Amino acid sequence: MDLHTALLFCATVFPLICTPGPDMLFVASQSLGGGAAAGLRATAGVCAGYLLHSLLAALGLAALVAASPLLFQALRWIGVAYLAWLAFKLLRAALRPGALELRAAGARADALRRGFLTAALNPKGMMIYLAILPQFMRADAPAAPQAIALSAVFVAGCGLVYAALSLLLGRGARGGAGDQPKLGGRRRRWIDGVAGGLIAAAAGKLALS
Repeated sequence: MDLHTALLFCATVFPLICTPGPDMLFVASQSLGGGAAAGLRATAGVCAGYLLHSLLAALGLAALVAASPLLFQALRWIGVAYLAWLAFKLLRAALRPGALELRAAGARADALRRGFLTAALNPKGMMIYLAILPQFMRADAPAAPQAIALSAVFVAGCGLVYAALSLLLGRGARGGAGDQPKLGGRRRRWIDGVAGGLIAAAAGKLALS
């Protein structure tokens, strides 16, 4: 995998990692309820769940390329369509007002196991591995090493972002009473808008490449 492909993949998946979804909200809830340690355990569980996706993707995509390069290309176009749909949803959400409330979960609530299940059953994660990864892989090269390398980039990104979130929210987790933290409406709309624009640009570039 060359540097250009790696950077393009990072630019595509980073907005997805930073967009609030089941994984991020679970890590946030554990951090608020049990402190940074609980959030970090949840992060480890989420990363373990995506490692399972990595193994399945490496094996499945290798078999797919060997069986039908044409089917492999069809999967790439499904990924382009999925990215375009995600971009549309994020840009539409950016036009709607409203804050995102982060609710605390019970402290030390088996965060590792639940984090694993959250990631393993997350449709967004499944689509990243089944529809987006193939767009950054060469059909004339072994699929398994490419899938493993791209998966490592994605899992590392999740680990860094969610660990930082755990430490940030965990600092105030034991502060006691008060309203649950919120992601302000303006900030939430800004994040959705930027993420949607970046994903739309990535979909366009991949469709024309």
